[in-house]
Amino acid sequence: MRFHADLHMHSRYAYACSRNSDLEQLTWWARRKGVTLMGTGDFTHPAWLERLRTALVPAEPGLFRLREDLDREVSRTLPGSVATAPVRYMLTVEVSTVYRQGGRSRKIHHLVHLPGFEQVEAFNRVLAGIADLGVDGRPTVRMSARDLLETTLARGEGAYLVPAHVWTPWFGVFGSKSGFDTLEECFGDLTEHVFALETGLSADPGMMWQVSGLDGYRLVSYSDAHSPPIVGRETTVFDTGLDYFAVLEALRSGDGLAGTTEFFPEAGKYHVDGHRKCGVRLDPEETRKLGGICPVCGRTLTVGVQSRVEDLADRPADRSPRGAAGFRNLLPLPDVVAEILGVGPKSKKVAAETDRLVAALGPELAILGDLPLSDIAADSPRLAEAVGRLRNGEVTKDPGYDGEFGRIHTLDPVASEPGGGQR
Repeated sequence: MRFHADLHMHSRYAYACSRNSDLEQLTWWARRKGVTLMGTGDFTHPAWLERLRTALVPAEPGLFRLREDLDREVSRTLPGSVATAPVRYMLTVEVSTVYRQGGRSRKIHHLVHLPGFEQVEAFNRVLAGIADLGVDGRPTVRMSARDLLETTLARGEGAYLVPAHVWTPWFGVFGSKSGFDTLEECFGDLTEHVFALETGLSADPGMMWQVSGLDGYRLVSYSDAHSPPIVGRETTVFDTGLDYFAVLEALRSGDGLAGTTEFFPEAGKYHVDGHRKCGVRLDPEETRKLGGICPVCGRTLTVGVQSRVEDLADRPADRSPRGAAGFRNLLPLPDVVAEILGVGPKSKKVAAETDRLVAALGPELAILGDLPLSDIAADSPRLAEAVGRLRNGEVTKDPGYDGEFGRIHTLDPVASEPGGGQR
């Protein structure tokens, strides 16, 4: 079975997340987007864990589904093209470790996956001894990344950890602000138990393949959704049974890992270098010439993912390792529709047109990546043109920096080039 998975997201109990981030809304949007396997997120938070226990029921091994009465209500409000699509949940949480190592402060985010509620309870008991788990759905714990991995592995069969958005400046394992140069520095004697890495929004596999030391790791992409409409903006595609342990085996071996759907890295918030407050955006070469100092305020620049990858790279871009799964860069369907209509992606016109397209053509990810262009053209020739350009990578890019999302254009030929000094 071939399906999209999005295993990094948050509930209403996580900091800076939508109050609409509940299981019903997450399920609704998963169906609309075409995502079959979802992470629950935030299982360490007591209130969210209680909701997971009461609203989810066991499905396939290690997976859960929304309770039947709740699921019927979700399906009732969706068009027939997506209303009955299966949605399953895997118990997940993002954990932030904060500690000192090598004379530096380290702040690293990790995704923890467990196959059952008993393992979750045992995991939470350990973390509750060092952190108040009721404060934030993504808990911050004063322990090393290596010790968090050990705590995860102690939960037994099926427990695994994936370093999250590995290049993010402040919270990635390779981040410029508080990360490491190698996984071995971070996880020490337990490094062999790490087998997958999350690319994050500002990077894709083509960038990561420049670092030969990462060749043995499976690359995954997820949305890190802070609100339900963001579900599926990045996904990992599996061709396995719909089963926790089948997914785990695909990540360990690569067999059944069919690739990822990615943001264009330039659309991410930390792709290139700069200072948002100063309106300065720089490519890596410009940053190096300036010694990493902002030409406006004289402070240290926020070094983005592209620079950090180049620092660690030992071979040219887009040279894929043998056996690596492929990837494709896409945009959310509302962004494409917004460009066609000439309005903002959150406008009522875009929402209405996207609703109509899903009802007529099926889930958003299928429209963007799989549906024949002739089928799209029969409904909307302009959309077919935009999707065709998107699939071929014929886009213009306005790269993000220092917390500012970038912009990708499928139809507008006018966009600023990457780099370009002050913005």
